Amino acid sequence: MDTLNQYRTIVQTILSAYSDRRSTDEIESQPIFDLQRDHYQVVNVGWENQRRVYGCVIHLDIKNNKIWLQYNGTEIDIAQELVDRGVPPSDIVLGFQAPHRRQLTDYAIA
Repeated sequence: MDTLNQYRTIVQTILSAYSDRRSTDEIESQPIFDLQRDHYQVVNVGWENQRRVYGCVIHLDIKNNKIWLQYNGTEIDIAQELVDRGVPPSDIVLGFQAPHRRQLTDYAIA
């Protein structure tokens, strides 16, 4: 399997597993995959204590054969999950970090 398809499978597996664990009767965690443009998200949708719940909790993109972590509003260390599944840190970009700060991490700059 080529690298791009491998990364797509890994990202989809991580996000699907997260959404399956987090969904409840009141709040559904929905994995959303744009396979043509390589955008991947988990969105929470529902009601809790008579209040509307809606929002993106995880957003990943694949750009130039690297996985970009755009947003992580969870307790999970998604970068480490990716590494644990065989993605080298040099193919992971912490997009939520300012570009000048990425060089201070163990991950790719861009």
